[in-house]
Amino acid sequence: MQKNIKYLTLGFASTLLASSLLFSPSLFAKAEYASKETTESKLESLAKFTKVISLVEKYYVDEENISGIVDKAISGLLSNLDAHSSFLNKKSYKELKIQTEGEFGGLGITVGMRDGALTVIAPIEDTPAYKAGLKSGDIILKIDKKSTLNMTLDEAVSLMRGKPKTDIVLTIIRKGESKPLTVKITRDIIKVKSVYTKKVDESGILYLRVTNFDKKVERDVRKAIKANKDIKGIILDLRNNPGGLLSQAVGLVDIFVDKGVIVSQKGRAEGEDEVYKASSVNTLFRGPLVVLVNEGSASASEIVSGSLQDHKRAIIVGQKTFGKGSVQVIMPINKDEALRLTIARYYLPSKRTIQAVGVTPDIEVYAGKVPHEEDKFAIKESELKKHLKSELEKIEGKKKNKKKDKKDKSKKKIITKKDILEDLQLKTAIDTVKVLSITQSKK
Repeated sequence: MQKNIKYLTLGFASTLLASSLLFSPSLFAKAEYASKETTESKLESLAKFTKVISLVEKYYVDEENISGIVDKAISGLLSNLDAHSSFLNKKSYKELKIQTEGEFGGLGITVGMRDGALTVIAPIEDTPAYKAGLKSGDIILKIDKKSTLNMTLDEAVSLMRGKPKTDIVLTIIRKGESKPLTVKITRDIIKVKSVYTKKVDESGILYLRVTNFDKKVERDVRKAIKANKDIKGIILDLRNNPGGLLSQAVGLVDIFVDKGVIVSQKGRAEGEDEVYKASSVNTLFRGPLVVLVNEGSASASEIVSGSLQDHKRAIIVGQKTFGKGSVQVIMPINKDEALRLTIARYYLPSKRTIQAVGVTPDIEVYAGKVPHEEDKFAIKESELKKHLKSELEKIEGKKKNKKKDKKDKSKKKIITKKDILEDLQLKTAIDTVKVLSITQSKK
């Protein structure tokens, strides 16, 4: 199998692999890897497959042509291998190419199969799905009126993608809710900014939010660190980050780690094993580092957080990650069709796998607000009228200043005390950086 072009990626960005596949016994006889099966047993299996196709064509109650039967057979084969392998027919392959070009009409949501259910890995920030309130872990039961049971991942993605400004209704099951929820979302052109930076109040801590691993992540993070030379520590927020390019995950770890293995890739076929190592030349920041993760952190996010954890370079705070550590490539069959096939798995420096396991935080913290005194409604009778009057003014003032608040919020480059009180995970990360900073200064 001649490999000409190979872009390794994670998450649901795809690897393009220029090659051709022939369905014939000679393909198996010339395989690049050793097989325990004999040529005779392989030929018997192929004969059985051909006979089944012939019987279906001849006796199935509805008329089916050979090409349709073969397509369904291939689709069934790939879907039974694992949740990420699939057959891309003409329509699916065309849509994949559109997706990899960068702009498309969609919801801004990354999905995957978990235990056979179509599950939200993460909504992407500032997209229709994010604004509609979809959450990591939501199970999509229906897309408009179509059930997702026995639906492939590609079929689901195809249904959710569509023309901008058109509506779609998702029926979801959410943990903690007694009955399914319906969410109406208006599709839009999905353009994602991958790196956001803010200062944490007056603490001297830099907050770096990476929403996905596109080709600009390493460059933008380096730029942000160079622009803030006097920082005491960094919080790297990878929550709800579904993954992206492997090269960017490796590059991001290399900013903080000066030596050793970052991640290794192991596959069955010859040439699929690779080891990615850190270099001191690329190291930019050696100060206190905390990484925020949750169940929506997947693939490249898990490589970054898991590798930094193995190197004891960062403290991981939040919730256990999604658990996707396999490598998919796109193998064209002809100009219109292709296979998406899992060819390898990723392993962290400690040799542990991410696949179906995920990364467990050093400090486990669930999402929520920070408990504080203002949450307690304890008031004396003499102050009750005054309190109620001030609360009424807040409500009326909120309506008048709604547009202004939105404008101010978009321009804000500092995480305030109020922001911190709304996010317990972030508060824990800030406290951890402060402790690490004190410890390092004493050393």
